[in-house]
This record gives sequence, C-alpha cells and structure tokens, in this order.
Amino acid sequence: MSGRFVRTVCTAALVAGTAFAAVPPPPAGAAPAAPAAPPDQPVSALLNRLQTLYREAEEATETYNATEEKLKKQRAEVERLTDQLADARIALTDSRNDAGRLAREQYRGTHGSSLSPYMEFLLSADPQQALDRSHEIRRAAGRRASTVDRLSSGEQRAAGLAQRARQALNNQQTLAAAQKKQQDAVKEKLAEVERLLASLSPSQLTELRSLEQRGISEAQRKLLASGALGSRALGGAQAPSRAGSKALEYAFQQVGKPYVWGATGPDSFDCSGLTSQAWARAGGAIPRTSQEQWKSLPRVPLNRLRPGDLVLYFEGATHVALYIGNGQVVQAPRTGDVVKISPIAANPLLGAVRPDADQAPMSSYTPPAPPAG
Repeated sequence: MSGRFVRTVCTAALVAGTAFAAVPPPPAGAAPAAPAAPPDQPVSALLNRLQTLYREAEEATETYNATEEKLKKQRAEVERLTDQLADARIALTDSRNDAGRLAREQYRGTHGSSLSPYMEFLLSADPQQALDRSHEIRRAAGRRASTVDRLSSGEQRAAGLAQRARQALNNQQTLAAAQKKQQDAVKEKLAEVERLLASLSPSQLTELRSLEQRGISEAQRKLLASGALGSRALGGAQAPSRAGSKALEYAFQQVGKPYVWGATGPDSFDCSGLTSQAWARAGGAIPRTSQEQWKSLPRVPLNRLRPGDLVLYFEGATHVALYIGNGQVVQAPRTGDVVKISPIAANPLLGAVRPDADQAPMSSYTPPAPPAG
C-alpha cells in the first residue's frame, strides 16, 4: 500500500468516525463500479458512493481471505501428499530389492543346488531331508508371493499418490492465481476510494463526516426504539461466558490499531481478523472469514445478545464485529480507520452468532474499561 494512499485515507478518517450507516447491497451480477463521483455532486451522493466503495472493498477483502484460507489448507495437503509419496517410493524401492534378491535365490536354487525341488526329492538318499527341504521351499514360495504382492501394492500406492500430489499442486496453483486476481480487485477498489477522497475539499470532508454521523445516530435511535435488541441486550446485567470475556479483553487491547485488509494482528487487523483472533486467544477457534463465521456458528436472536457474540452486517455477511453490551460493538471498521468501539447500528445488521453457545454466562462480570481515547 503506497504511502500516499495511507496519508490520503488517514486524512479522510475524519469521515470514517465509524463504519457507514445502512447501504443496500448491490444486486447479484451488478456491473463493475463506475469511476469516482466528481466533487461537484451533492454530499449525500458522495457519501453513498464512498459507502459503496468501502463495502465493495470489504467484500473483495473477505473473498481474498477465504481464498487465503483455502490456499493454506491446500499447501498443507500438497506437503502431506509429498511426504507420503516419498515414503511410498522408499518402501517401493525396498520391495523391489527384496524381489530381486528372491529372484536371484530362486535362479540359483535352494541352498545353492542347481536341481529343481522335484529332482532333488527323487534323487535324495534321505527322504526326510527332502521333505524338510520341500517345507522350506514352500515357505520361500510364500515369501516370494508376499514380496510380489507388496511390490504390486506399493507400485499402485505410489502411482496413486503421485497422481493425487500432481492434482493437489494444480489446485494450489489455481488458488494462487485466483488469489492474485482477488488481491488486484481489492487494490482496485481501494484506489477508487483514494481517487474519490483526493477529489474532495476540506469543507466537503467535514460535511461528509457530519452527514455520516447523523445517519448512524438515526439508525441507532431507530434500532433501539424498535425493541429489536430487547431490554436484556441493552441492560447492564447480561454477562459473557468466561471464553467470551477473554475474547472481549483481547479485542479491547487492540483498540486504536489500524485496519489493514487481510491482517490478523498483532499490529493491524481487518474485521474478521479481529474477531477470529479474539476468539482464538479465548481458546475457541472460529473460521477466519465473516461469511464462514455467519455460516458455521450457532445463530442467536438480536434480543438475546450477550457480550462476546459476533454481529454480522450486510446481506453477504461481509462485515463482523464483537458485541460488548449496551448496544455497542468493538470492530475493525475499514481502511483508513482503526479498531474502535461503535454503535451496533453503524452498519446494516444481518444477524448474530455465538461461538460459545455451549457455555453458560459468568455469574458476575465487570466489562473491561474502554481504552483511553
């Protein structure tokens, strides 16, 4: 990320007091975003355009994150198959050596005799010795058959592993190429943000921030008035589980650190990087991306929220925050902003999930104090 971009977006952080208020998601299959709006448009139109760009950038970021997780697993699979293939080839070499040794013994004859076992039996002066030798011959034949079976099985296993390893490597290369395209998509969206912010005057930035704050305040007021959160979610008595308390403690310690797309700490975070790391530190590993968190974790009604729950936003679950109680969340909002405490209605709500649904709330709980500033 260029220094110029960081300076431009951080200057515009005045606009980014919290994540933007409700923005309708784009329809499926929507056309690519148009160039940044010119500065002579109404501030409301500029705000709407900037909100859309930030949302699209975060969608692209979460797509990139999901591919990164798949790529990590695929690299591990390639490494696992490569190790297995190496072991199989060593075992195959040993089997081939055993088969060669037995073939040479068979060629030379048992105990160095050049006669066949049948002729040795006919010509032997000691029939018992000949019978004992026949038993040895049968045992040797069994060993040869076992060696041949092992050799055949080893060849099939090595061939199968080689094919799977090649396919796994091809999949890894495909994912790497997809990730590169997704990385470019994120950078393209952020460049659009940069161009739009750079086109605005200080007075427009101030007006934009004021309009955004009014929108967030109104969205929060309507949400609280609707009763959707319920009295329990707004009261001071609700408590997290012990794990939820640890997740919140970790998240609070990150307040003030910058948002960087794709980051999972310790110096910067994106939205799902913060939530996944907070719960990992609490001993409850959860999926890396906001979409997977929404898809795989137990749902909880908004009127049953408790601290530590994850709050998801937008129709595609492309943003996530940790609920801290009293209608507030801690989140990593977007590029140019920092980890912060925000109203729960700072973005259009989708729903909530509970990583610790199997754990009871603490009997007593004191919320962590908000960091200075």
